Amino acid sequence: MSDSISKINTLVTKEYLQTQVENQYFERKGLGEKDTKPTKIAEELIGMLNADGGILALGVLDNGTFTDLNTLENNKLDAYRTLVFDFIHPACNIELEEVKIEGNLIFIYHVEQEVERVFCRKDNENVYLRVQDTNRLLDRDRIKKLEYDKTIRRFEEEVAKNFALEDLDQELLNEYKEKLNYKGNALDLLTKRYLADKKTEEYQFKNASVLLFAKDPEKYIPSASVRYIRYEGTEALTGVSHNVVKDERFENNIPRLIDEIKVFLKASFKDYYFLDMESGKFKKVPEYPEEAWLEGIVNALCHRSYNVQGNAIYIKHFNDRLEIRNSGPLPAQVTIENIKSERFARNPRVARVLEDLGYVRQLNEGVSRIYESMEKSMLSIPEYNESNGNVYLILRNKISGHSKTIHDSVMEKIEIDWMKFNDTQKKIFYYLFANHKATLAEIVDFVKINENTVRGYLNKFITDGFLDKMSIKQRDINALYMFKKQ
Repeated sequence: MSDSISKINTLVTKEYLQTQVENQYFERKGLGEKDTKPTKIAEELIGMLNADGGILALGVLDNGTFTDLNTLENNKLDAYRTLVFDFIHPACNIELEEVKIEGNLIFIYHVEQEVERVFCRKDNENVYLRVQDTNRLLDRDRIKKLEYDKTIRRFEEEVAKNFALEDLDQELLNEYKEKLNYKGNALDLLTKRYLADKKTEEYQFKNASVLLFAKDPEKYIPSASVRYIRYEGTEALTGVSHNVVKDERFENNIPRLIDEIKVFLKASFKDYYFLDMESGKFKKVPEYPEEAWLEGIVNALCHRSYNVQGNAIYIKHFNDRLEIRNSGPLPAQVTIENIKSERFARNPRVARVLEDLGYVRQLNEGVSRIYESMEKSMLSIPEYNESNGNVYLILRNKISGHSKTIHDSVMEKIEIDWMKFNDTQKKIFYYLFANHKATLAEIVDFVKINENTVRGYLNKFITDGFLDKMSIKQRDINALYMFKKQ
């Protein structure tokens, strides 16, 4: 692992500055590129202050080439040194570190996110927020939402009362230390990442560090847990019809929770067959793609309102769907409509550590990956909704239909003959497999071929033993076609 070039953040190496993908926490700016005036750099820093903090490297092009800041005239160079004081209001916590790399002077701005205050440009009062790798100018309504959500963020900054040092997961803490290439004391690392304070010789641990590194966070933060409930059927029933067949509670720090739940759910889900259009093979895939449900759980752990205690994250597993319920409303800037593109971490300390540990590449990408992985698996579009102060993610499967849709012998015959079918015939198989059954009109609408041609293909498939027609009438327009079951 390369040595750090920063005394403030050990994660910053030469390779990091050159190759790190720009994201919520990192931005590079090189001389000669657009938007590198001191005022524009100040706006980028304001966006980071109002979001989750981060690093801005000035003197590094997008392709990783270093551009020596010493080539600037002294007065212009000084403008970059003083821009924090000249253009940002109110006073903020940004450290400027000047480093030399291969003889090139590079400025590294270390931005600490602010829990309570909202920052703006001193000269025009414009407010910015960093979302993914872009900087957004906020209107009045967005600024109000940002102010509201910052009050929720305070919880992870509060010191956990009477936290005992022996309650720390030292093994996990050492893993984190190695990930960050940190050579000092692991407890000092927590202070450098603003997860703890050091008063004289004693450490005070914040709620964020309890959630991330305590052996038993529930000891200090009630309901910092995840509960899994498996129902037999598609509804939650009570009384004599009570249909809960498994009820498990997971209590651990967030990284260990993710690991434990990942193993548990992989063993809990069934498999179903997926028709690969290129190969014509019926591939066995999980009930839900791992990327979808795992991202859903990680997002819930990152964005739940831990200050609303007594309400754990729930994973409810029905025959036809998986529901992940998270306490607290959607974070500021995020709505059901823009949830794929917007991002605002309710618990930025937690989110940052999880990214450092490799549990997430970038949190806003997570929602997009949920959609993409469900689509690739031929499953329904994920459903998000907000109700009674909670956010719900619903993933629907096709287990109940696919387990009875097609007989093994029919699947085998299709695989053997696949290369003999034309594109339209393949599309007919695909549509029937995805939807279990269909009318002639529905199939015609999907394949975009005239009705007589499609009817001819369907009749041949019936003759060849692939399909059944669920009607005794010769020309029944409502007749359903489906794969033979035996």
